[in-house]
Amino acid sequence: MPFPAPPRRVVSLVPSITEALAETCPERLVGATDWCAHPGNLAVQRVRGTKNPDRAAIAALAPDLVVANKEENRELDVQRLRADGIPVWVTDIETVPSALESLGRLFGEVLHVGTPTWLATARDEWSGPVPEPTLEVAVAIWRDPWMTVGRDTFTGDVAARLGWRNVLAGSPERYPHVDLSALDRDGLTVLLPDEPYVFTADDGPEAFARSRTALVSGRLLTWYGPSLVGARAALRAAVLG
Repeated sequence: MPFPAPPRRVVSLVPSITEALAETCPERLVGATDWCAHPGNLAVQRVRGTKNPDRAAIAALAPDLVVANKEENRELDVQRLRADGIPVWVTDIETVPSALESLGRLFGEVLHVGTPTWLATARDEWSGPVPEPTLEVAVAIWRDPWMTVGRDTFTGDVAARLGWRNVLAGSPERYPHVDLSALDRDGLTVLLPDEPYVFTADDGPEAFARSRTALVSGRLLTWYGPSLVGARAALRAAVLG
């Protein structure tokens, strides 16, 4: 996507990329979704949600670029924004390397701000081959009905790079519905993040009689951006103790 000049007014429809933009070039970020919670002091125009962005509010901001994601945002909204004459950069991220590469292109080739320090650090922390798994895990994302992380996801790749085997990675669906009995067995650790469902010490662990459970930060497990820095050590500490 060629630009006559580096975009100066950017709207982000992806919470993790919003955080990355706010950390790297905050003066260019003019709009974000209601779900963009980091950094905590973010003061930009809100444009509703990731699945129902307010196109009129976006257009009123006169952005040079809207940043979206294939999984987070609807193709229909991307098409409508483009039909309105608004350039949209769509990321397609399923692994840690693809996230780092995509963010590198966004900041280097599109925004022309170079490689952010946090991105260089994240590359160092997450480089290297995927280790042999030493722990079997399932990653719950919802309950009643129970849903988990399945195949071809960023979260699944994060788990793999921590040496954990996602037992639902062979599912035909990326986020399959599962029966609780499939998650409750000896030798399995069920990760219970605080997003999108807010699992807590009182809401989640009590459902399991045989599986071990671990409450983890959903941001560290599912976001790509500055949150990748330090996420490896923090996730290991939360799950392995």
